[in-house]
Formats: sequence, structure tokens, C-alpha cells
Amino acid sequence: MSKYLKIACVVAICLLIGYLSSLVTATSIETWYPTLKKPFFNPPNQLFAPVWSVLYLLIGIAGGLVWNALEKDIELVKKGLFYFVTQLLLNAFWSYLFFGLHNILLALIEIVILWLLIFETYLIFKNIHKTAAILLIPYLVWVGFATILTFSIYILNF
Repeated sequence: MSKYLKIACVVAICLLIGYLSSLVTATSIETWYPTLKKPFFNPPNQLFAPVWSVLYLLIGIAGGLVWNALEKDIELVKKGLFYFVTQLLLNAFWSYLFFGLHNILLALIEIVILWLLIFETYLIFKNIHKTAAILLIPYLVWVGFATILTFSIYILNF
């Protein structure tokens, strides 16, 4: 498989994960979410879809770049891709916990674990492909912000 096709496959998977997460979010964003107290820094709802679309694109490119480095260090790349897939699944699971189950506390616990896994993925990617690691930085920052937002929503609605 060509290196560009690998990147395209990973980008497509990331965008699919994002789309599936949005299906869980869609109903609650109109019904349950508006009833919650939110902090003053809560972004408008229409900001989330474009931000996540860009992030999934960057995440996918990063994953594809690391997959392309498989011949360099097979064990390190396998480890990196394991963390990559795990954090991607946790990313989707957060939407289910928060918007599907309306369980803010579990979503808060999960997003802290998610951030730690993204950070570990970043550290591993940095040893494989520097550009791939750099592409994860906006994701780390956004999930850090989302963690603070989730914590604030939990406190305000406790």
C-alpha cells in the first residue's frame, strides 16, 4: 500500500469515528445539553464540528505518517499505533458517556485518561516521526480545554 493511501485510510477512519460520535451527540445537543449550566468560556455549539473535523484530519495524518514508518522501528511503531487506536476509541467513548448516558462524572474521569493517552501517543510519535507528534499538539490542547470544560460543567451541575 502506498504511503499516501495509508495516510488517507487513517484520516478516513478518524473522520468516521468523528461522524459516529456526532450521531450520539446530535440528539442531546438539542435536548439535554441546553439544560446544563455552563461556564462563561463555553464555546458556541456550532464551533465544535469544524474544530473536531480539523483535529480528526490532523490526527489521521499523524497516524498515517507513523504507520508509514513501520520499517524504521517495527516495535516502536506498533506501540505507537496501539496507543493511537486506544486513544481514538476513548475519544469516541467520551461522547457516549457525556451525551449518550448524560454521565458527566464518568465523562470527566474518562477524558482525563484520554488526555494522558494522547500525551503518551505524542511522546511515542515524537520518537518515530517529529511531524506526526507536532500534528497531535492541537488535539492535546483541545482535549485539555475540553477537560477543563467538562470539569466546570460537572461542578456547575453537581
